[in-house]
Amino acid sequence: MRLISICPSNTELVAYLGLSDQLVGVDDYSDWPSSVKDLPQLGPDLSINMEALEALQPDLVLASLSVPGMEKNIEALKERNIPHIIFNANSLEEIAQDLLTLGKACQVEEQAKTIAEEYMHSIEKMYSIAQTIPKKPTLYWEWWPNPIFTPGKINWLTEISALAGGINLFQDVELASVQTDWTDVVKRQPDYIMMAWVGVAFERIQPANLLKRPYAKELHAIQSEQLHVMEEWLYCRPSPRLIEGAIKLGKILHPKEYEQIKPPSFL
Repeated sequence: MRLISICPSNTELVAYLGLSDQLVGVDDYSDWPSSVKDLPQLGPDLSINMEALEALQPDLVLASLSVPGMEKNIEALKERNIPHIIFNANSLEEIAQDLLTLGKACQVEEQAKTIAEEYMHSIEKMYSIAQTIPKKPTLYWEWWPNPIFTPGKINWLTEISALAGGINLFQDVELASVQTDWTDVVKRQPDYIMMAWVGVAFERIQPANLLKRPYAKELHAIQSEQLHVMEEWLYCRPSPRLIEGAIKLGKILHPKEYEQIKPPSFL
């Protein structure tokens, strides 16, 4: 099949199923595996060049609704009658379902089932460790700095936090993504601050900007030196790589308890 992915997380789903050689084009932000950077790049995931996409004559386009604004890509694909699948996972289990959906569409169902089962087994193993941890710290995840966005309850980062023996500071809000303000964050007094700005290069995230905010240096997380810049590609994309991120987080929060855990073989 001639596959095109117009979202980094979808490109990663393709890679996990061993189908990267079927990709003929990707969005500009897809960067894993590194070989995809050699493919035609069709623009940022919010501004896909549909003329260039159509010229590649795809059998199937892997679209997404994981970021607001992607809807116009779906509309353009429909207008042009281009075959496509839409992924929009908000939970770890939904990512497993995406693997199965893609596997069926690409006729590698058994392979997809095996990988999805191993992925879910890794999640169960981490949960079993987390259940043995009596004191779970609270984590403030900063997805975007101005205005401030942070994940709510209906979000994989709430699950990732729990897998690693922590608690998402905003898990009480029944949303996938919460727009809040710095005053609310200060009031909630997080034990850890995790900066992972969506779509922003790791080296461009500046903790100094956060430290300039009112009362920042009075926060317990700052005083205990628990401000961390986290890799966007391990925490902000709905793909199986989130397990790698969960393991890294577990080793930060509870190094002894998660010392022996290894990523699943497909990572």
